[in-house]
Amino acid sequence: MPEPPRHNLPAEPNRFVGRERDLDELRGLFRETRVVTLCGVGGIGKTRLALRVAAGLVSAYPDGVWLVELARLRHPELVDQEIGRVLGVREEAGRPVFGTVLDRLRDLHCLLLLDNCEHLIDRCAEVAAALIAACPRLSVLATSREPLRIAGELIWRVPPLDLPDEGNPGEAGPMRGGPETEPARGAPEEESAQRRPEAESVQLFLDRATATGTRLGPGSLPDVVRLCRALDGLPLALELAAARTSLLSPGQIADRIDDRFSLLTTGGRTAPARQRTLLAAVEWSYDLLSAKEQVLLRRLSVFAGDFDLDLAEQVCAERPISEAEIVDLLGGLVDKSLVLCDESRRRYWLLETIKRYAVDCLQKAGEREVLRERHLHVVCELQERHFATEMVEPGVPWARRLEALTMSKSLVDDQRMALDWSVESGNVPLGLRLCAASSGLLPLCGNLTEIVTWIERLLSLDLTQVPGEQIAQARGYLAYGLEARDELSRSLALAEESLAGVTEDNTFARCVIHSLIVVVLLRMGRPEDAVHHAEEGLALALRSGDAWNQAAGLAGLSAVALTRGRLREAQRHGEEALARAREHGHRWIMARTATQLGAVAEFRGDLVTAKAHYEMVVPWLRELGSDLDLSRALARVGRVTAMLHEFAAARDWLTASLALGRETGQRHGVALCLVGLSVLAEREGDLEGAVLAAGAAARLRESIGQQSPTIRIEELLGRARTKLGDGRTTSLWSRGRAMSPDDAARHVLEGERIAQKAPVVTEPVRHSLLTAREQEVAGLLTRGLSNRAIATELVISPATVARHIANIMEKLGYTSRAQIAVWAAEHPTVAR
Repeated sequence: MPEPPRHNLPAEPNRFVGRERDLDELRGLFRETRVVTLCGVGGIGKTRLALRVAAGLVSAYPDGVWLVELARLRHPELVDQEIGRVLGVREEAGRPVFGTVLDRLRDLHCLLLLDNCEHLIDRCAEVAAALIAACPRLSVLATSREPLRIAGELIWRVPPLDLPDEGNPGEAGPMRGGPETEPARGAPEEESAQRRPEAESVQLFLDRATATGTRLGPGSLPDVVRLCRALDGLPLALELAAARTSLLSPGQIADRIDDRFSLLTTGGRTAPARQRTLLAAVEWSYDLLSAKEQVLLRRLSVFAGDFDLDLAEQVCAERPISEAEIVDLLGGLVDKSLVLCDESRRRYWLLETIKRYAVDCLQKAGEREVLRERHLHVVCELQERHFATEMVEPGVPWARRLEALTMSKSLVDDQRMALDWSVESGNVPLGLRLCAASSGLLPLCGNLTEIVTWIERLLSLDLTQVPGEQIAQARGYLAYGLEARDELSRSLALAEESLAGVTEDNTFARCVIHSLIVVVLLRMGRPEDAVHHAEEGLALALRSGDAWNQAAGLAGLSAVALTRGRLREAQRHGEEALARAREHGHRWIMARTATQLGAVAEFRGDLVTAKAHYEMVVPWLRELGSDLDLSRALARVGRVTAMLHEFAAARDWLTASLALGRETGQRHGVALCLVGLSVLAEREGDLEGAVLAAGAAARLRESIGQQSPTIRIEELLGRARTKLGDGRTTSLWSRGRAMSPDDAARHVLEGERIAQKAPVVTEPVRHSLLTAREQEVAGLLTRGLSNRAIATELVISPATVARHIANIMEKLGYTSRAQIAVWAAEHPTVAR
C-alpha cells in the first residue's frame, strides 16, 4: 500500500520566484528554534513563502507538516476546532477539543503551519504557546501581520522582493529583511562589485506578464524597473500590475501608479509607506475594472472562503448584473489576478488582502446588509435541499445522497458566516432553519460543541417572532447534540419538550426525536420507558413511508429487546431494521443497524455471524469518512475475531482500531480497543496481560464519565482471581489502571509479559484503592442494607450508593455485593 501523505500542503498555482536565501535561512532556523512567525504587511508574500518553506521541511518531520488556514474563521474558539479538523481529531464528549489535540500531538515530530493569524492573534498565541509547552517535538510556523509575542518565538520580518540596483537596472539591489533578532542583511562588498542576477521583483513581474500571454522585449526593461521600484517589490502589487500588461504597457502602468501615489499623499493617508503602496496597487486595479466587475468583486467578499460558480450566481446576481453575466465577469476577475481559482475553474477564492479591500467597498456601497441577508437565505436553501436529498427523500441512489452530504460539508464555513449574520441581524427563524438542516454540523459528521453553541445562541435571542413549532424542533436538535456530549438528563428533558411542541404532520422530526429518546433512556438504564417511544416512532415512520426512521425505530426496538433478554425479538427487529436501512441506502443508518444485529449475534454466542455483521460495517464507514465510528467498528471485529481464535487477524484489526483511535483522539474508541486486546490476551493464554489491558480500559472509561465496569471485565476478574489469586489479580489490576493506554496495548500487541514481583500484600493495596465514602458503604453492606437504606443512613441518593458499589466492585475485583460484605466483615478497621 502507498504511504499516506505526510502533509496537506496545496499544489503551487504558478512558479515560485526568488527568495532563495530566505528559504535556506528559514529552513535552517528550525534546527535551532521551534516557533517562527513570518510578519509583514498584506500582499508581501507571507503565505506563499511559508508554504514553500514548509514544503521543503516535509522530510525533516516524520509525522507530517500540516497547514491550518485561519483566514476564513471569525471566532477564536474555531481555531482549536480547525486544528483538530486538519489533524483528523474529533471532538469528544465532556472534553474541550484542544485537550484532545494536545494528546494527539504530544509525542509527534511534526510542523504546524498557522496561516493568517492576525485577526485571531490572542487565541493563536495561546494555542501555539500551549502546544510548544506540551509537545516537545512539535514546531510552529506562523504567518501574521503582527507577532504572536510568546516565549521562544523568532520573528522574521518578510522583506519585499529584491529591487533593481540603481546603477544596473534589472539587477538586484541590497537584500532587506530577516529575523528580528539579527541585523538587516546586506550583500558582501565583493559581491556588490560584481554583476548580480536579475532582481527578484523584475523576475516576478516578467514571469507573471508572460503567463498572461504578454512577451516584453528588452526595450520595456526600464519601465519594468521603474514600476518595480514604485511598487516597492510587493509581490501582490506586482502580480496585479503584471495582469494588466495585456492591455497596458509597463510604462503606462507605471505612470498610472505614480498618479495613484500622488492621490494617496495629497489625501493625507497616514498608513506606512508599504501599506500605501499595496493600497495604491489594489485601488488602481479596482478602478480599472468595469462597473459590473467592481460590483461582482465587492459582492464576492461575502463568502467565507472558496466558492463555486453556482453559489456566486445565486448570491451575487442582482441589479445591475444578471445571473447570466456572472461567469464572464468572474473569468475577467480571474484574468486580472483579483480572483484566484483551481486548475479546473470549479473553485474560486479571494486573497485575504483583496477580500478586505472588497469588504470595505461593499460597506461603502451600502450593500453589506442586503448581501449578508441574501447569503443567509441562499445557504439555508442549499443546506435544506442537500439535507432532504441525503436523509429524507425516498428512492434516492446512494451516490446522490453521498454527493449531497459532501456538498453540505463544503458549505460549513459559509454556514458559519450565515449563522453569524442571523445572530447579528436577529433573524432567528432562518438561523434555526439552517441549524436544523445541516448534516455538516450535526453529530453524524460534525462538531458537537458547535451545533449546541449555535442553537443556544439563537434560542437566547428574542423569540417573539419565531413560530412555537420551530422553537420546539430546535430544542430537539439541541437535545441530539447534548446526547452525543453525554449530557443525558438535559438531553432527555429538551427532547420531551420538543416532542410536545412539534406537530403531528412533521413526522420526520417527531420520528428523530422518538429515536433520540430511546437512545437516551437505554443509556440511562430505563428500557421499559424506552419501549413506548420506539413503538411510537416506528408507527409514525411506517405511516409516512420514511425508510430512514423505520430503520432507526426498528433498531431501537431491537436494542430494547436485547436489553430485556428477548433474543428472538431482538433478532427479528434487527433484521427488519437492516432491510429498511438498505432500502433507504444511507451508509450511516445501514452501519448502525448492522452493528445492532452483530451485537444480538454476539450476545447469542454466534460469533461467526457477529463477525460478519461487524465486518460489513467497515467499508460503509470508510466511504462516509466517519473515523470515529470506524475505530469502534474495527475494535468490535477484532474482539470477536480473537474470540474465534483467529489471533493474527484479530491483532491486525485491533492495531488498526488503536491507530485510528489515537489519530481521532477518541478515548471511547481506544477503551473499546483495550477491551478487545484484553480478550485477545486471555484467548492467547496471557491472563495477566488480559487483566492489565482491562485495568487500563476501565481507567480510560472512568476518564470519560463511564463509571461502571462491563460484565465482560467482571467475568475476566473472576477467572483471574481463581487462577492467579486475589493478590496477583489486584496487583495487575492496579498496575493496568496506572498505565497509559499505549503502554497497556503494547504489552498485548508486542507479546510482552508482566514479570512476577515479590508477594503482594493484598489488603493494604485494596484499602488504598477505596475512598473514605466507599469504605463507609462497604461497611454498611455487612448489615445487609439495601441501597435505599444505605442512602438514608449516609444522607445521599440511592443512585450515588449504586455508583459507589460499582466502583468498589471494580477496585476490589469483585462481582457481587456479598463478596464486598464478606471482605468488609473480615476487615472492620478498614471498612468502618
